[in-house]
Amino acid sequence: MATVDTAPAEPQTLPGRPRSCAPPVQRQASSAPVEQTHSATTLIGSVQRAMRLLEAVAGHEHGAPAKQLARETGLALPTAYHLLRTLAHEGYLRRDKGLFFLGEAAERLSGSGAAQNRRSTIADVLAQWRDSIGVPVYYAMYRDGEIEVMGVSDTPDNPAVEEWADFRETGHAHAIGQCLLSQLDEEARRDHLARYPVQSITPYTVRDSHSLTWRLDRLRRTEPVVERQEYALGTVCAAIPVTVGTTAATVAISLPWQQAERLLPAARRLQSEMGQLLGSLAISISI
Repeated sequence: MATVDTAPAEPQTLPGRPRSCAPPVQRQASSAPVEQTHSATTLIGSVQRAMRLLEAVAGHEHGAPAKQLARETGLALPTAYHLLRTLAHEGYLRRDKGLFFLGEAAERLSGSGAAQNRRSTIADVLAQWRDSIGVPVYYAMYRDGEIEVMGVSDTPDNPAVEEWADFRETGHAHAIGQCLLSQLDEEARRDHLARYPVQSITPYTVRDSHSLTWRLDRLRRTEPVVERQEYALGTVCAAIPVTVGTTAATVAISLPWQQAERLLPAARRLQSEMGQLLGSLAISISI
């Protein structure tokens, strides 16, 4: 159950982490007018004008004609029309019945920015819990038939678990996977186990799919899922279910075996704090 302390740009499995001046230069002052003049000469006017047109188009939900956009941006009509045609050719705008709208390329830029903001929110939430409870904190989802770790926050003093066996293939062995599988319906769970059969990876791993199903069926929805050394020797983990709509997700923690007595109290504390920030975390499902 490990990865780096971040909210990854792309869905990811857990990357492993082993447990285990020069003096200031005196500069001559330069006059402000010279610096401003130099900065101005590095700007590209056509790019500035194109950006103004994009902003103007974005302000018209139902589209706008070239003449109106030229007037709003203070551009000559021929210049505006040339730039609009170029932006449309590149996919940043689209033209329909003489009106210009934002194109797919511009919408992708907007969507990427929103996704980055959501990932930043996830990272902040996980870091807050990490610092508050003093344990590595993980956030994972079950999406498109796969276990995906969306973010992990740890510290050098409290490192996340090293992924020594493929995390997606060993969901039966770790708390995150067991928690996610417990939230699936019978058909989805059967499909997952058919693709990733139960196998013993430590002496403590559940032995077969029948034993795993028996265990999962008896888990309470609001109770943390606990595993002790089933995925990694010397490690204990707990995962708390987070179900938003039809999407299964979980927040989990891990500790060294020597600190096993801290696991359940830490999980209970995390569970009590999750209610305050769960809304911020749940939005990541749309990423």
